[in-house]
This record gives sequence, C-alpha cells and structure tokens, in this order.
Amino acid sequence: MPPFPHVRPGPVCVYGLSVLTLPDILADAERGHLPEPGAGPTIVPQPSPRDAGVIAFTAHNVICADVDEGWIRSRLPDDGDLSAPLNPPFLRALEERTGRRVGNLDLLALAEPCAGDPPIDLAEITDAAHPRVLRAHRYRDDVRVWTCPGGLLVLGRGVAGRWEVAIEVDAGHRGAGLGRALARAARQLAARPLWAQIAPGNAASVRAFLAAGYVPVGAEALLVPDVGGSDSRG
Repeated sequence: MPPFPHVRPGPVCVYGLSVLTLPDILADAERGHLPEPGAGPTIVPQPSPRDAGVIAFTAHNVICADVDEGWIRSRLPDDGDLSAPLNPPFLRALEERTGRRVGNLDLLALAEPCAGDPPIDLAEITDAAHPRVLRAHRYRDDVRVWTCPGGLLVLGRGVAGRWEVAIEVDAGHRGAGLGRALARAARQLAARPLWAQIAPGNAASVRAFLAAGYVPVGAEALLVPDVGGSDSRG
C-alpha cells in the first residue's frame, strides 16, 4: 500500500525548473525549501477529492483545485497583488466554481519531530466522540488520539498526506501551559515533520504552538463541502 493511500496521481505543473505536485511542494517545505517568493501563483490539481484550497507562502500562493487554470488566472488581478488569492473576492469565486465553501483561514506552522518522552502523561484511545476527533476523521487518515486530564491531542494524515496535529484544552485547565505541552508532545509522538493549522484569532493556541517550537510558514484556506457548520481543522 502506498504511504499516502488517499493521495492520487494527477497532472502536474511547472514550478521553477521542476515538475511538481502539491505533495512535492509540501515535502520541499518540510526540508526547508519554501516556494520562491514572487514566482507564483503556482496552480496544481487536487491530490485527492478531499483536498482543495489556497496555501499562501511568503510572496507565493499555491492554488490547489480541479479547476481550469485559465479560469483561475482570469479571476486574479493583473497588478500582481500577492494577497488576492486569499482575499474574499477570489475565494468567493472559487467557492461558486467548486460548489464548496471556505472552512477557515488558518496560520500554517511546521515543526520537526524531536526525541525524548512527552512532557506529560498521555493515554491513547481508540474510540472518541469528542467533536474535534470526529472532525479529524472527516479530514484526515490514520487518525490517532491521546488524552490527559484537561487535554486532547490528535495526529493524522491531512492535506496531500502531510502529518497534522490538533490539540484541545478544557476551559478549566487553560493558562497553565498544557497547550504548549500537548503541542510539544505531538513532536515526540510523530516520526515525520508535523503541520499545525491554527486560527490566527486564537492567540492562546498560536502562543502555545510557537512556544513548542513550531515555525510559521504561511497561511491556508481550504475548501470544504458546503454542509454547514464550522470546519476549522486546527
């Protein structure tokens, strides 16, 4: 079985001098090679029916959707506005074109795995009805869940097969460093670089991930099926 079972092969685009897909771009980012500033936008097909959206790196947007490239470029301004792919007019047009909706605009952060034991005691569970766990199963494969008093940690393969982390801290346990400890523990449980999608307005979560060694690399707006409700994935 391939390492990313939900990722499908498809057409590729030329990015710089290399022929790349979205998994290629994300793998390069994990190795520290981010897309070249000012060289985009790069338009790639969806790696799976599930994953579509816009990922903004520094001065370089990657648009991932099974939509005609000419249509995409015709909806972007000619003045080279690098913020346009994540602005409402373009995202709204992409929603209408795909029949999906933008789930959330997230900060995208990345961290290397690290050695050692997690800084807190965690118990892995296999049957969880927590809303965050149920949401993770909608958007990720190979989901694993750990709990501790007042906290929850989720790992799974998300966009283009990348490893993603989500954490939850109960209201009565906030402000004591548990979020930072969970984010750090994820790096010790994962054997691959780890991506975090964080709502920028959730300042406490942003601080926790930064303190745990995650590095901001961009922003992301994913297109999800229009079924109502909130779909923030971090």
